[in-house]
Amino acid sequence: MEKLKQLLFKYKHAVIILYFPIYMIWFILLEQRDGVKFKNMHCVVDDLIPFCEVFIIPYLLWFVYVALSLIFLFFQTECIDDFYKCTAALVMGMTTSLIIYTFFPNAQDMRPTTFERENIFTNIISVVYAADTDTNVCPSIHVYNSVAIHVAIANSNYFKDKKYIKNSSLILCILICMSTLFLKQHSFIDLVCAIVLYIFYYTIIYRPVFIQRFVQYRNIKSQQRRVKFIKQHHKLDRIKY
Repeated sequence: MEKLKQLLFKYKHAVIILYFPIYMIWFILLEQRDGVKFKNMHCVVDDLIPFCEVFIIPYLLWFVYVALSLIFLFFQTECIDDFYKCTAALVMGMTTSLIIYTFFPNAQDMRPTTFERENIFTNIISVVYAADTDTNVCPSIHVYNSVAIHVAIANSNYFKDKKYIKNSSLILCILICMSTLFLKQHSFIDLVCAIVLYIFYYTIIYRPVFIQRFVQYRNIKSQQRRVKFIKQHHKLDRIKY
């Protein structure tokens, strides 16, 4: 019993799991809405991006990327702040997205009705299209979560000296974001809105880092001005005498 208490205390941050049923129920209800007027998300950039079925690979890797990253951060109890910051960004962004979907129903109509080629990639895409409606797209949660996970990895204390991990994460994050466009799952507007939304929450969650650096910068500048003033003062004294 004592060991169980210690285990529960050590991994008390597992309480975040309770959010995901809430998210899934809310999202499914939004997906099943009828009689709602959706705003079509489309811009000129979308017309310049061709459909490319190969991008289904990074698109599906998103699930592995997010899951494995969260599991890894979860068990890094000595750097638990990394997990808290990451999940805080995810929960805030996903909840905000659901609120936007609720009060600003949006959709896109860029999916191809037929494929020029028939292969394993297009077969998988057909399954994805059937399982995922083309509504509730802006901002893109796929993009938002990818950016949130990469930033968590890039700022992780565990990975601070592992550039190859950070670089690999960045490449995968970019490919996942691109996949939402090349698979016609999202408009370029959805991608931009997701990134803007993440930047907003990033400044809130990771702001202490910015404040610390800003204060350090101000202190250095202040010291430099003080030294410069002292030198000038001594120079004037020498001139006088």
